[in-house]
Amino acid sequence: MNRLIVTISVIALLCTGCGGLKASTDGSKSLSRAEAEKYSKDLTAKWIADSRVAMADVYNSKVAKDGELEMPLWWTTYGTKPEGGYSLYISLHGGGGAPPRLNDQQWENQKRLYAPQNAVYVAPRAPWNTWDLWFHEGIDPLYEQVIRMCVAYLDVNPDKVYIMGYSAGGDGVWREAPRMADHWAAASMMAGHPGDVSLVNLRNTPFMIWCGGNDSAYNRNKECADRGVVMDELQKGDPEGYIHKTTIVEGAGHWMNRVDTAAVAWMAPYTRNTAPKKVVWRQADVLRKAFYWIEAPRDQLARDKEVRLEVKGNRIVIEKCDYPSVTLWLNDRIVNLDKPVQVEYAGKTLFKGRLQRSAALMQESLAQRNDPGFIFPARITVIL
Repeated sequence: MNRLIVTISVIALLCTGCGGLKASTDGSKSLSRAEAEKYSKDLTAKWIADSRVAMADVYNSKVAKDGELEMPLWWTTYGTKPEGGYSLYISLHGGGGAPPRLNDQQWENQKRLYAPQNAVYVAPRAPWNTWDLWFHEGIDPLYEQVIRMCVAYLDVNPDKVYIMGYSAGGDGVWREAPRMADHWAAASMMAGHPGDVSLVNLRNTPFMIWCGGNDSAYNRNKECADRGVVMDELQKGDPEGYIHKTTIVEGAGHWMNRVDTAAVAWMAPYTRNTAPKKVVWRQADVLRKAFYWIEAPRDQLARDKEVRLEVKGNRIVIEKCDYPSVTLWLNDRIVNLDKPVQVEYAGKTLFKGRLQRSAALMQESLAQRNDPGFIFPARITVIL
């Protein structure tokens, strides 16, 4: 039997200047769409102010830290700030399983490798000197710190964040682009090896593949070309998603003579969509609790578990769900909260009804995700 839970928290804190709030039938308060949009802006402004305090050490020391894990940072700014803020390019150096001095040298090289205009360019130094130095478990919070610090201190637009990397840095992009796809406006992989990574999460994240045609070490050239075909097939089956471009540079080995710098201009026009109408989420070896506006139960996370869903008007159709329950965080970009919302799975309606907009949920979602792109005034948890 299908059961459901609808979770709508009582408002604990009202925004200044929101005006009168309508009472719902259960005695809690409900925001109008205009009030929720106003409160979202207020919350974002406060989050940026709070982030300047929380990220002060990262900005001043130029080191992202999580416990004992440290990732040194170098950055510069190119061009002038556009309306809405600078773009941010996070650029991952090569090296990998090598002595620290070699990875240090690769870090120095990465600082000069690209020069995106009207952007903040950040070149981190990997926390480890292992082959998986850019995607080892524990590094994701450091990427999130970099983004948060750059938004708070360097006037970066959080919806214009790009990740790119060369060689071992490309290995990292293969993994982090899908794993954290909801963080990136686009991604570009240069001369890395994909391993066994799945690319299905890139449905809403434009992705580039660059490799030298003669880069045969570890079969990189063949593996990259094959993954380009995979992306072709994904887009063929879903023409509105999986924007990508594959370039195998004929005659080039592991070094592509900087032709890959074209990736910067290719990525630049894209903006992150934090409320996609169709989401594909497959867990990788490093598990994440939330992806875009979907949250899975923490105690049920496991590699290769998958959720697929699509919004059709005010209907949310869950096409696949490998979890016993799933939480859907909602705002008016995803569905019209002034109208009934319907959730369907396996041909059955699990929920149909009106949801109120809650200031408390907006606070909770921002506190959980630490990303102003994921502020949600409503949520539904369905148990399948």
